[in-house]
Amino acid sequence: MSNNIKRVAWTWSMVFVSLMLQSCSMAEPYFNSDPSVKLKSLSDVIKWRMTKDPSPERVSIDLSEDWRNLDSESSHFAVWVGHATYLINNGDLTILTDPIFSGRASPVSWAGPRRLIPPAIPLNELPKIDVVMISHNHYDHLDLPSLRQLQALYPEVAIFVPSGDKKLLEGANLTNVREFNWWDKAQISDTEFTFTPVQHWSGRGAMDRNHSWWGGWYMKTPELSIYHAGDTGYSEDFVLTREKLGAPDIAFIPIGAYSPRWFMKNQHVNPEEAVSVAIDLKVPRSYGMHWGTFILTDEPIEEPRETLARVLSERGLPIDFFTAPKPGEILELH
Repeated sequence: MSNNIKRVAWTWSMVFVSLMLQSCSMAEPYFNSDPSVKLKSLSDVIKWRMTKDPSPERVSIDLSEDWRNLDSESSHFAVWVGHATYLINNGDLTILTDPIFSGRASPVSWAGPRRLIPPAIPLNELPKIDVVMISHNHYDHLDLPSLRQLQALYPEVAIFVPSGDKKLLEGANLTNVREFNWWDKAQISDTEFTFTPVQHWSGRGAMDRNHSWWGGWYMKTPELSIYHAGDTGYSEDFVLTREKLGAPDIAFIPIGAYSPRWFMKNQHVNPEEAVSVAIDLKVPRSYGMHWGTFILTDEPIEEPRETLARVLSERGLPIDFFTAPKPGEILELH
């Protein structure tokens, strides 16, 4: 099939999906903190798909086998598994964020964005997981097959989801699910979890756009505070989070899926804005995510990491202020 035919077929599939989404846009119970932020229209979707450059070349970023040095005594570490999935041990609990281990970010196994790299840690080689945190219900962040496999391995795992998503998980026979509105808190052992606002949207199909929350997660123990931003555009939410909860010690912030800017700006930060998020949070160490795993937008695969390094240099910031680790690399959180 020629590239032109592929582009037309893909465009019309997007038109169909967008038409369905537009049909339900009259009733959206959840909104961003800034009410002026709007989703792109159907005509914008068509414009992007008809004028976009060819998809980026499928290249694979390097993975690390460093994670194999972890053992049952390991603590205070994080490992980027891929996309927005981080394995985190805060010295109290072992936490997994937005787990996606499937081959595609899609409702079906035969279509949709296909992985560029395997998960850095195979799901069946993860340590015991105490808590799974979901930032929002897009398919690249809430993957039901992965959640079912995790709960089969660890039946007692707690699953934290945004308000509006519990019924989705319970419909997939998942248990121990708790919903959160913005600023809701939960305490497990010595860790306090808070669900925080970010600028994004939700939806998995024709009739549920913005029918559940989206957000970030702030995890705090007496000795360590960690923030995971989920998926987000740049907003005042990060200053508010710091003012309410304090500056975190560590942050995980997305740096990819941002091009073209006219289309993606309200929902995905670029590396420049990601650094601004870190500055707003006043966090001393940040790590990138949401790049190098799926082709979701138009920028080249390696561009987010390269741009991040350039931005740090231009702003006179040390290279360890914000790094883009290899999947599988052990990050010490002490």
